[in-house]
Amino acid sequence: MKLSIKLYLITLAASFVTGSCTNDFEETNQNPNKPLEVGSQYLLPQALQSSIDNYWGNKVRNERINFDHAMSWAGYLTRNIYENEGDNYNVQPSVNIKNWEVFYAEGLINYQKIIENSGPASDDPNANYEGIGRGMRAWSFSLLTDIWGAVPYSEALAGTADEPVFSPAYDSQETIYGGIIEELRIANEMLDPAGPPIKGDIMFSGKIILWKKFFNSLRFKLLNRQAHLISSSSVEMQAMLDDPTTFPMIDDKSEIAQLKYGAVPTNNPWHDILIQQGRTDWNISSTLVDKLKSLSDPRLEVYAVPGSLSGGVISGHPNGLPGEIATKYLGYSAVINPAIFAQATSPAVLMTYAELLFIKAEAALEGNIAGDSEALFQEGIAAGFDQYGLAVPAGYVEQLGPVSKENIMTQKWIALFGQGIEAWTEFRRTGYPIMPAPDPQAKFQNDGVLPTRLVYPSTEYSLNAAKVASTDDLNGGPDNMKTKLWWVEN
Repeated sequence: MKLSIKLYLITLAASFVTGSCTNDFEETNQNPNKPLEVGSQYLLPQALQSSIDNYWGNKVRNERINFDHAMSWAGYLTRNIYENEGDNYNVQPSVNIKNWEVFYAEGLINYQKIIENSGPASDDPNANYEGIGRGMRAWSFSLLTDIWGAVPYSEALAGTADEPVFSPAYDSQETIYGGIIEELRIANEMLDPAGPPIKGDIMFSGKIILWKKFFNSLRFKLLNRQAHLISSSSVEMQAMLDDPTTFPMIDDKSEIAQLKYGAVPTNNPWHDILIQQGRTDWNISSTLVDKLKSLSDPRLEVYAVPGSLSGGVISGHPNGLPGEIATKYLGYSAVINPAIFAQATSPAVLMTYAELLFIKAEAALEGNIAGDSEALFQEGIAAGFDQYGLAVPAGYVEQLGPVSKENIMTQKWIALFGQGIEAWTEFRRTGYPIMPAPDPQAKFQNDGVLPTRLVYPSTEYSLNAAKVASTDDLNGGPDNMKTKLWWVEN
């Protein structure tokens, strides 16, 4: 990996310098105004902002997995120009390279350093910092494996270890899931609201109970995602529900896991793209518009506003249209509601109460937990509306019919608007919601197959080729965008 090579060179240079000086050089030449170690309170905000910015929608063109790619693949957005930047299933090489580097080099490395700085053997032990570092390390790896499948995991952050690893092995998705589910259990155990205070928490303002609730909710989600493959998952899920004191989870919309950009130095990436840069490339997909109109769902006016030339009508257009056709919709198709999603202070959402309720509804329906799937389903719908200050319209639930896997996943998809990666993952896993047939004028790449994963960045083939070669077996297929990931149900 590029990062490991850099760390190796730094280590090599440091060895040369210290080896050619007197033994007391380090002691006599330390500058008390330039500390050698950066404290966790300074690492944490940088790690959170860089990794969450990258997850939500990087400001830089051809680097936005969520905004350019997953939001289109999930049927939320479409393009009126530059359709080859995700909408037609094409992925520019820089998308793979840059996102891989940011998740590893700017997010995971800093979370790892927080863990090391705050562990019991450190100079400044703090279990709350360590717990957050472990939980966010798990969250980052969950994104990496859900996007690529097998990725470097067990050896990924060993570039500065006593016995450094500069060509980390890849681990299977099953192995990674097992590791991060355990990591989240440990993080919950470490985190103590009555424990040592922390600084630099730009997400939950130092409220440790909210970190516990987020990490436990994330763990429950990952257990549910693998429940059809790992039989013990249902036992662990039920154990969490049976002991809410030990395993608290998100309870209402006030506890949504999100980065509120008013508390950080920079603005929301979508505001940067749509307002500051003035980009108008994106419209609301007809997939979403048609579904919400068919249900008379008032969230349509939360997610979208009419195009400037539409006469006040919210309409969309299909995904995958060639630029010469798609550009005709500019000004006519609806666009993202800037008042909700493109303000400088609009949040980047990691997990909501509605999402957790739909996960519980699915788990109850599948028999993996005890519970009333219909009641949980309706609670999830209500939470999805309440998130935006709305009440469920009269007759809305009745028109949906009895609870079913399709109904749960479709309502979950509606509620996940903005969280494109999550919606794309759930569609790949379950096949829901049922997507409309492609428009006859659409021209998709990837043989018309909606991408099932991203290919590995070219930098990995340059710097870690021998280990990349193992991924065909680990992923159960070649390194292309048609190989299905481990948790697929069909």
